[in-house]
Amino acid sequence: MTTDDKAATPAPDDTENDPESTGPGPETEGNPKTRPLRMLLTLGLGGAGGILFHELHMPLPWMIGALVFTVIASLSGAPLVRPKRLRLYMVPVLGVMLGAGFTPEAIRHASEWVASLSMLLVYALGITAMVSYYLVRVAKWDAATSYFSASPGGFGEMALLGEAMGADDRKISLNHSVRIMLTVLVIPFWFKFFEGYQPGNMGALGNMADIRLKDAAILVACAVVGYYVARRLRFPAAQLLGPTLVSAIVHMSGLTEARPPQEIVALAQVVIGASIGCRFLGISLREMFGTMVQAAGITTFMLGAAYAGAWTVSYFTGLPVNTLWLAFAPGGLAEMTLISLSLGIDVAFVSVHHMVRVIFLVAMAPIAFKLLKGVLERAEAANKG
Repeated sequence: MTTDDKAATPAPDDTENDPESTGPGPETEGNPKTRPLRMLLTLGLGGAGGILFHELHMPLPWMIGALVFTVIASLSGAPLVRPKRLRLYMVPVLGVMLGAGFTPEAIRHASEWVASLSMLLVYALGITAMVSYYLVRVAKWDAATSYFSASPGGFGEMALLGEAMGADDRKISLNHSVRIMLTVLVIPFWFKFFEGYQPGNMGALGNMADIRLKDAAILVACAVVGYYVARRLRFPAAQLLGPTLVSAIVHMSGLTEARPPQEIVALAQVVIGASIGCRFLGISLREMFGTMVQAAGITTFMLGAAYAGAWTVSYFTGLPVNTLWLAFAPGGLAEMTLISLSLGIDVAFVSVHHMVRVIFLVAMAPIAFKLLKGVLERAEAANKG
């Protein structure tokens, strides 16, 4: 591992309460006194990107516009700051919105998901094994760093587990950052320009002026109760999974039909997009180029393998290929379920698959690493020999 590799890798997006919202290290936090101004600049840039992409009728405009603008600014050395705590508050909003997409009709079809969920688990394990072997044998990384960089999900947890296993958590974080960024950029534009999908209408969510106080209280309760229960149960991605599950129960029981207003959802997308973009604070293209190329190649392979798995499941089950591809895609849980909502693709199906993928990968990571460790270490020794 070179000095450049170490310098090039951002810290994982993780805090004590949110495994995916760790901020950059002290070298990119800057002076705490200027943090409010830098936060305003970050959110202003993200909002400007969202407005521009919205006016251009781009897919998922608020998140992708914020992502693109803040990535460019971060790599240019702009004094931004990652909105870590805001992200912690915004992700439950998305969970409540996604839970509202679970309907009795969708749940009645859940028995049809067994084949796709089974294939998803095979895909996740197979991809992790193949990519980790490639990183050891070709990229010549150590076994632990290769394995925890190869997972198609669980960014924050993989960085933490990898560090505990002696891996380079900074390199792991860079790979997962690039994986999420590229998947979030590629998938919506592919669907728009090659599949003919149009962005969904956020107006269907309603606005803040229309929501009743009772409904607003129920939605807030879904977010708060869901998060804290999931956190107590130590669920991965508790800030999204908990509110999603509680919201799904509440909406299917008929307590409310309300959804978070479009203004709050747009703000949540801007915060999440800016959080992804600000993962690249404190580094330069020159420093990160080599590792980024590896990560881009791996992500392309994962997307292709996800499509192949989707096509195979579709052939045997008749489920739509595009829906399956979105369910198998190696993006972040919050980001991919947002994309499914934006494109009008079965939110319940996609979100359940991504939840299962994250839980499975996190639960299996230590066991799978022990099983593969011997093979990876022999490959590492062969490189040295």
